[in-house]
Amino acid sequence: MNFKFDNNTPIYIQLVEQIKIHIISGHFGVGERLPSVRELAMETKVNPNTMQKALLELEDLKLIYTERTNGKFVTTDTDLILRYKKQYADELSKNFLLSMKSIGYDEKQALEYLKELKGDK
Repeated sequence: MNFKFDNNTPIYIQLVEQIKIHIISGHFGVGERLPSVRELAMETKVNPNTMQKALLELEDLKLIYTERTNGKFVTTDTDLILRYKKQYADELSKNFLLSMKSIGYDEKQALEYLKELKGDK
């Protein structure tokens, strides 16, 4: 995991978002056991308390769960993962369209641009 952090948002929130992306993209598979808090903290170069706070937030979102003495696991609820994936795709798409609008493209032009970029005519 190669996480990049900025100074504008608390680190634990950035961790939540980046781990969420790892889950919805399949980097962490459905039902997969996550590395320990300490391992994740070392890998991402954050304080273990910060990582624990992020993981608790992910548990609140139901994206991970804890099995006592066995560790933390990615949810097996594939519908939930798909809902988060769609939500993230919606957010990315809206941001793209807003960015394109800011440089003078309307929605139709922005979509045509994507088709051209992909090679579709």
